[in-house]
This record gives sequence, structure tokens and C-alpha cells, in this order.
Amino acid sequence: MKNEKGFTLVEMMIVLMIISTLLLITIPNVTKNNSSVKKKGCEALVQLVGAQVQAYEIEKGTTPPDLQTLVDEKYIKTFTCPSGGDVQLAADGSVTAPAEPAGT
Repeated sequence: MKNEKGFTLVEMMIVLMIISTLLLITIPNVTKNNSSVKKKGCEALVQLVGAQVQAYEIEKGTTPPDLQTLVDEKYIKTFTCPSGGDVQLAADGSVTAPAEPAGT
């Protein structure tokens, strides 16, 4: 009698059922936290841009005319939030996050 090693169909189906159950549990948790992660990323970007505006003011002695100037002079790489929308620069040099889209 040969001693063949391997998995039976029933064993493979049990493994697939366990994996499917784990996926059903984890995927909703990951997607539920996605908006929270994007919001925190936008808050962090606002703080970073604010710090870079201050650095520009210290070096140049004036507030940057717009955020594209900071990108052009390599102070920041982008001013677009992960959730969409651009960070705004006020005339007084303060930085604000974009308005949240309706329905969020």
C-alpha cells in the first residue's frame, strides 16, 4: 500500500472556509477606518504646510503668495489632502483644510 501525502478535498474546503471567514471579518474593519485615516492625513498635511509657510516667512521675510510657490521652491511636495481637496492659504499666512464633501 502506497503512503501518499497531500490534502484531501475536505481539508482544502475547510481551509478555504476559514480564510473566507477571516476576510469577512477584517475587510469591513479596514474600510470603516479608511475615512478616519484620510482625515488624520489631511490634518497632518495642514500642520506640515503651516510649518513650511513659517519657514518660508523666516527665510524670505514675507508670506508666500500661494501654495504653488512652496511647491516650486521645494518646501512641500503637494498641498492636496488624501481625502481630496486642496489645503488653503489665507492672506494672513494661516493654513486651513479643505471643506469636507457633503455626506461625509
